[in-house]
Amino acid sequence: MIQPDQIYRNCDPRDSIRIRIVRYTPGDARAHVVDAVTGKRHRQILVNALHETATTRAGTPRRTGYVLEAS
Repeated sequence: MIQPDQIYRNCDPRDSIRIRIVRYTPGDARAHVVDAVTGKRHRQILVNALHETATTRAGTPRRTGYVLEAS
């Protein structure tokens, strides 16, 4: 479940971007996020790009989106 102050990291191992959820209303298609380190770069991201695990149902590593790092 998506909640404010959760930290997500990019699934692409070549990219070290981490984002923090600032605001999300359950049922919305987008969540408001900022850079987890600086708190800058406010933007919206599609909720279907946020994942709880780093692997797909088939067990392969995810390559797109963001995976939950810390609650």
